[in-house]
Amino acid sequence: MTEFCLVEKADHLMTVTINRPERLNALHPAGNAELGEVFDDFAADDDMWVAIITGSGRGFCAGNDLRFQAGGGAMVPVPRGFGGLTSRWDLDKPVIAAVNGVSMGGGFEIALACDLIIASDLAVFALPEPKVGLAALAGGLQRLSRQIGSKRALGMILTGRHVAAAEGYELGFVNEVVPHDQLMVRAREWAAMILACSPVSIRTSKDVVSRSLDVASLRESMEMNFDSVRRLVASDDFVEGPLAFSEKRPPVWTGR
Repeated sequence: MTEFCLVEKADHLMTVTINRPERLNALHPAGNAELGEVFDDFAADDDMWVAIITGSGRGFCAGNDLRFQAGGGAMVPVPRGFGGLTSRWDLDKPVIAAVNGVSMGGGFEIALACDLIIASDLAVFALPEPKVGLAALAGGLQRLSRQIGSKRALGMILTGRHVAAAEGYELGFVNEVVPHDQLMVRAREWAAMILACSPVSIRTSKDVVSRSLDVASLRESMEMNFDSVRRLVASDDFVEGPLAFSEKRPPVWTGR
């Protein structure tokens, strides 16, 4: 049972809805810890291949619950980071952020930690921490600059300005902007496109991309040895894919 989010599992897809709408889904330590446990379960569940995270009500996530902090609550760090995602370095399964509204501070950092961002046309993004004497220290400063370049990122970071979904797409951190009432439909369509692929291939691809970004040299990154590649070559999916293609039938993926 969860207190601060809703979790649904079906057909290899886990959907997580942050559920503190009265606070625009702003998170406190207990909420972050709960989401950490939810994504621990996702990582360990062999039947779950893709996840979507979204928010209830008008907000995706408004970041740190400043009212909790102002009331004397201690904003203690949690092992997996904000939303259970920003300090999670070993998750090789894809996560889609379906951003339905306000995505500020830590909420934007959750979205940046996901592999894809599908945004409602009502979504708004910002890293406004400097306006309240804070800084985006849950990966926002690092991830945004890596994803869109330092000049564009600093244009948001040093001003704390709000960026609409359409501009987020132009800047390059949003994959697609859709009408608000079509957000979850489209997010599930993206998930379905991923689920049509071999889950072992998907996990390998994400792992290689993530680890290659840690290496400056293209040649060095291409000559690295990856455990995920060895698992792919030894997997049932590695046999099933070419076999299904030759037999002109849809592949039956096992994820093993």
